[in-house]
Amino acid sequence: MTYRNRELDRTDRRLVQLLSEDARRSNKELAAAAGIAPSTCSERVQRLRDEAVFRGFHADVEPEVMGIGLQALVVVRLRRHTEDDVQRFWKHAEAMPETIGVYHLSGANDFLCHVVVKDPEHLRRVAVTGFTTLPEVAHIETSLIFEHRSKPTLPDLIDT
Repeated sequence: MTYRNRELDRTDRRLVQLLSEDARRSNKELAAAAGIAPSTCSERVQRLRDEAVFRGFHADVEPEVMGIGLQALVVVRLRRHTEDDVQRFWKHAEAMPETIGVYHLSGANDFLCHVVVKDPEHLRRVAVTGFTTLPEVAHIETSLIFEHRSKPTLPDLIDT
């Protein structure tokens, strides 16, 4: 796998996998799990950070703790597909505090927005004031998320 003009070797991929599973591992634990010396581990992880292999490290927080009672996916179809309209919608959707994910799609719909809200009334307000009032938006469709699961790591597709 090549990243930023450099080949990621098996050890780099192993470090990325281990950190994506638990970014709080100590350097000593990480080195042991990867089968390398702690000094080597520290240097490699720093190089991976410098090369922006990691987009960030975060805590996976229980939504209810933050007052989030409902999650939804909002599918958005734009009126036109000009670069300005696409970029304007993209920036607007990302800036909404309720939006936790924005996906630009191919096919009949243009965007998929993952939103989190307190309750159904909050979702209605987000749909009406956050999406349908934009002149770029032709149509939205909202689907409630009953349950959400995601993998903490990306698969290593090199050996498959």
